[in-house]
Amino acid sequence: MFHLVSPALPLGAYAYSQGLEHAVEVGWVHDEPSASCWLRGLLRNGIGTLDLPVVFRLHAAWSASDRDAVKYWNAFLIAARETSELRAEDLHVGRSLAKVLIEQEIAAAHEWKESPVCFAALFALAATHWNIGAADAAAGYLWTWTENQVLAAVKLVPLGQSAGQRLLHALLGDMPEVVARAQGLADEEIGTSAVGQSLASAWHETQYSRLFRS
Repeated sequence: MFHLVSPALPLGAYAYSQGLEHAVEVGWVHDEPSASCWLRGLLRNGIGTLDLPVVFRLHAAWSASDRDAVKYWNAFLIAARETSELRAEDLHVGRSLAKVLIEQEIAAAHEWKESPVCFAALFALAATHWNIGAADAAAGYLWTWTENQVLAAVKLVPLGQSAGQRLLHALLGDMPEVVARAQGLADEEIGTSAVGQSLASAWHETQYSRLFRS
């Protein structure tokens, strides 16, 4: 689990801000309280209601060797990315994780080396291969997202390191509830209501000056 969530894993997620850079550019996020509001909103109404319930389904599919279900939920999550920037990030990180898992001699990762694959699909594959339970895998997935977003906020707002640690601590407190709720969502309840992030990500694609990839 530590290996899977390590920031040293060569995935490149640190290069993306998921719309946060534009939110800072237009003043939606400008200090620690507004950064906390933005990230907690996405935690609860974005990744917590879209990615995490799909992670649970992908974990179950890999555990049952149900390749049709893996392909379905992989395609579902890619299709759910509302901007080309968010989709490009997911596909880039997914391909990078495929390469890592192939080097770790996880045979099932080979077929995804050249195919469109989201990060969650291969994260769930690694979790099942290494006998990481579904709830722990979902918590780890949520942690990787949180850490990347807080680090982006520290650079962009900018925030001090102490503020970044306070943000991480506050978001950690929300995680058990977010994971538990995601585990109980029905298929028809899966989705995102983070309209602000979608707009910010779309506008970031043409933002004149950028630190983060688009």
